[in-house]
Amino acid sequence: MAGGSLLLLLDDIAAVLDDVALMTKIAAKKTAGVLGDDLAVNAEKVSGVSADRELPVVWAVAKGSLRNKCILVPAAMVVSLVAPWLITPVLILGGLFLCYEGFEKVAHRFFHSKAEDIAQRNDRVKQLAESPADLANFEQQKIKGAIRTDLILSAEIIVLTLGIVAEKEFITQFLVLSGIAFFMTVGVYGIVAGIVKLDDAGLYLIEKSGKGIWPRFQRWWGARLLVFAPWLMKALAVVGTVAMFMVGGGILVHGFHVLDEGIKFLTEQLGEIAAVGPVLAALTPTLGGIVIGMVAGAAVLALVMLWQRLRGN
Repeated sequence: MAGGSLLLLLDDIAAVLDDVALMTKIAAKKTAGVLGDDLAVNAEKVSGVSADRELPVVWAVAKGSLRNKCILVPAAMVVSLVAPWLITPVLILGGLFLCYEGFEKVAHRFFHSKAEDIAQRNDRVKQLAESPADLANFEQQKIKGAIRTDLILSAEIIVLTLGIVAEKEFITQFLVLSGIAFFMTVGVYGIVAGIVKLDDAGLYLIEKSGKGIWPRFQRWWGARLLVFAPWLMKALAVVGTVAMFMVGGGILVHGFHVLDEGIKFLTEQLGEIAAVGPVLAALTPTLGGIVIGMVAGAAVLALVMLWQRLRGN
């Protein structure tokens, strides 16, 4: 009897694990877009620190991301059982924050001259070089900012995954959420670590000695990496800002029925245009989310500035 019970238990465990594997695969596909945004945003967030501190900063942010998910996964399970209606308002607040951060960057870019930015950068470099305490504070600000942004992006990944496994048993939901949270974190910050050390890899290859074809190729490839790395970081800065609007605007579109219906209606109308209709229909949801994200970010920034002015700050 005991042996039969053990076999039944093992059969149930195998069924649950098979279900978890299938749901995890589906969830990974659904959240792949957010993963790309997460990668771009976090790679841009951890840039700007000294070369010898890049990997420690990435590691610190990765640990913060794991802490975020250790909070988010149980919280999502509790909220889905007790107050599922609360998920959407919390996501909307997070989306507004992302839009605000993105538009703040855009506003700074257009309302500050290049000379002002260079002067501020030089002052900051001088200050950081003279004060180890300021350098440590700058690094901590970078880490906190990246972890704060990761919290919002992770929340969207968790909620999207929860929606996919909502009809499954509690244990399946928990295992799928935990698996997605862990592997997304490892994947994102493993790639981020590779991106921020790309220039060091190029320098390492350039210093290779030898006269053969392989050493010459290594030096040539290292030089290409050194040229490519700064352009990649600049591109990630732009992509990261766009990703904030894309993710934040997408959250707002899904959170407000009228916006969702408006985007769908516009997509259908543009899809009927001859020749270019299918292309416009495919691009409209993404571009619509970005535009809505920018408008929302501008509105939040205006409110923040008004509040600061009323406080005399």
